[in-house]
Amino acid sequence: MLDLKYKLEKEGKRNPFWLVGPCVIEDRDVLKTIAEQVKIISEKHNIPVVFKASFDKANRTSHKSFRGLGLEEGLKELAWVKKEFSLPIVTDIHETHQAASVAEVADILQIPAFLCRQTDLLEAASKTGRCVNVKKGQFLSPSNVKQIVNKLQEFQAKGFWITERGVSFGYQRLIVDFAGFYEMEKSGASLILDMTHAVQLPGGLGESTAGMREAIPYIARAGAAVGVSGFFAETHPDPSKALSDAANAWPLKHLESLMIGCQKIARAGQEVEHFS
Repeated sequence: MLDLKYKLEKEGKRNPFWLVGPCVIEDRDVLKTIAEQVKIISEKHNIPVVFKASFDKANRTSHKSFRGLGLEEGLKELAWVKKEFSLPIVTDIHETHQAASVAEVADILQIPAFLCRQTDLLEAASKTGRCVNVKKGQFLSPSNVKQIVNKLQEFQAKGFWITERGVSFGYQRLIVDFAGFYEMEKSGASLILDMTHAVQLPGGLGESTAGMREAIPYIARAGAAVGVSGFFAETHPDPSKALSDAANAWPLKHLESLMIGCQKIARAGQEVEHFS
């Protein structure tokens, strides 16, 4: 699994990798449409990618909302994407018993933000031998990341990242604190910037989450300039019809321009003299 981490990070912050795909598995047609485009962009512009989709969204605002296909059917669809498009896979786990079966398909196990401090879940993910991506909770300060890293190191995780989406600032607003990136990296973690969840307005529509999709490029460009190891982005062919996180899904037709724009800024940013 260290081979995957090395492959994704081999060019460092000059060419960040992407975890990208739909929020939740809806059907095969949506998976196919997105995976095809992601594969084309990756090969055309030499951008390392991992295909992302969730088999279950257990933390939806309303219990009535669509959650996904479930573990068994969801893993079948992710295995199909992996085989059909030769893309590595990342997906969430919510409970310890899911870790082993998900690791048979996914190359990276992702820990949802609300569960980032769950010791047993971090341990179960680490012990699969797969890489682990921990979504940092919006309730944590940058200094709290050190304790998550300590747990991953103690459990001998083969490779891991911390994904930042911002910190809760009042009601239904997240703020990305770029000044905290240095502190989080100092803890021993490579950082991924979650540009689409960073513009969420959690629970902003009552029974669902709102978002400011137009702000995504601003967050993305800033992250590329500051320097991150990777980006996380959810995309959809028609965000208005997405069954989860529709308000902050990036339109698939604009994905290529977003990705190459970030790539160019990242390269320029790493050529600037870094002060000590």
